[in-house]
Amino acid sequence: MASQIPDQKRVGMVSLGCPKALVDSERILTRLRADGYAMSPDYAGADVVLVNTCGFLDSAKEESLDAIGEAIAENGRVIVTGCMGDEAELIRKRHPGVLAITGAHQYEDVVEAVHEAAPPSQGPFIDLVPQPSDQMVKLTPRHYSYLKISEGCNHSCAFCIIPDLRGKLASRRIDAVLREAEKLVASGTKELLVISQDTSAYGVDTRHETRAWKGREPRAHMTDLARELGQLTTADGTPPWVRLHYVYPYPHVDAVIPLMAEGLLTPYLDIPFQHAAPSVLKAMRRPANEAKVLERVRKWREICPDLTIRSSFVVGFPGETEEDFQYLLRWLEEAQLDRVGAFRFEPVEGAAANMLPDPVPEEVKEERYARLMEVTERISAAKLAAKVGRTLPVIIDEVGEPDEDGDIGATGRSQADAPEIDGQVFLRNVPETLQAGDVVQTLVEDADAHDLYGVIRSA
Repeated sequence: MASQIPDQKRVGMVSLGCPKALVDSERILTRLRADGYAMSPDYAGADVVLVNTCGFLDSAKEESLDAIGEAIAENGRVIVTGCMGDEAELIRKRHPGVLAITGAHQYEDVVEAVHEAAPPSQGPFIDLVPQPSDQMVKLTPRHYSYLKISEGCNHSCAFCIIPDLRGKLASRRIDAVLREAEKLVASGTKELLVISQDTSAYGVDTRHETRAWKGREPRAHMTDLARELGQLTTADGTPPWVRLHYVYPYPHVDAVIPLMAEGLLTPYLDIPFQHAAPSVLKAMRRPANEAKVLERVRKWREICPDLTIRSSFVVGFPGETEEDFQYLLRWLEEAQLDRVGAFRFEPVEGAAANMLPDPVPEEVKEERYARLMEVTERISAAKLAAKVGRTLPVIIDEVGEPDEDGDIGATGRSQADAPEIDGQVFLRNVPETLQAGDVVQTLVEDADAHDLYGVIRSA
């Protein structure tokens, strides 16, 4: 009688927080699959559940603790990892039943904990499981992928504890990054989203070392990386969209704008300005050169008129006066940023900002948040209205089912829209052959404060 293949152990994953944590989750699952584990889409089918936590804000910590509690209630066998892993005492106090706790990007420790909790099957065909270098587990749709180029951060912003959670800047080798990008594109990725804690600082820790790549020797530097990524092509011979996220406005950022104008990079910059008032920026321990930034933004748009700039801002930082807030609103009116997110200041345990005087009352934070969003929504609506009548490339994320009249709608994004955080493009009357990942030329017919509406332009 032939010997049976033992059942594979199955791992469930709950991934919380930012895209950088999502990449961590993908790497953990890829390693576990190489070790013989299968992935479980639900609690019931999992031998063990991993919860990748976020610990950036107290509200995020509470969400992580709730997720751990849900996993314990539904499955009972839970391993915790991620940014909240440094607060093992707090986690165990709330949830004493967790099997193990590891910190952010501690891949080997997580895998070892899974091995102990649910030892991998040792069947005769275990070597047939793909190795990580051959087939990465993806938690995003096939057509877009996050490309993490470094870990950690060298900044000491008063409101942030990321360096405590993830350590100092540690850049990946540029040839390793490019090899991963090439494989992702070869496997169907049409859009690469470059992420880190500080993309502009890539390679500072390695003194921008060079590595051999395709007969060239690019440096571990944002501009060299951007130029090399711009050389990639998808299966149909077109360049993938390449977005730069978490870009600090260092002087060398100027050098990537011409690459956007040439079509080598997606004309999109995600820059975390956080505020504009000099006194608040100083208290935040961030560069206070907001006037110079405005001048550079104007020059960037002269070089690349279709450039989209997204940013995020903190309202109600300790010591922020009404005058400071008015300064920020005036700055936003002048900067005319395309996409803006805002956050009410929230104390984070261990952050230096907690010790600052003159905390802003909660009701004032709420009122300022509402005023800021009113201004930025008005700016966004005007910018999107100006796109009505234009034809723009749109990448399709989802194709709907036919309605009662047989018409099919689809949802996509323009080059001004990153997944999950920006707007969308809603298309009507699309062909039934349309698929997620297709890039189509779309005539914009209408717009609101956040989204566009259109139809695929006939060839």
